[in-house]
Amino acid sequence: MGLVRVDDVEINDSPKYELEQKVRVRKLIRNDGTFPGKELGETLAKKGEEGYIVSIGTYLQAYYIYAVHFLDRNVIVGCRGKELESAE
Repeated sequence: MGLVRVDDVEINDSPKYELEQKVRVRKLIRNDGTFPGKELGETLAKKGEEGYIVSIGTYLQAYYIYAVHFLDRNVIVGCRGKELESAE
């Protein structure tokens, strides 16, 4: 049994968002241990914050991870597509 069901593999389709697209965070995002210099569980982005996609990567060869630059705090946070919505 694998970690990801085949029908849940996002990278079989094109990314939902594009580079330089303005997006808004749909929910509170906390550090899951992958953000250096922040404590586990520390808030990385609050619901409603807006930023711009600066890169698109993948995780576990299944999900897109969108690097979102929040200009007001000058921080870049990796977000799943389901955590974002278009702000344009």
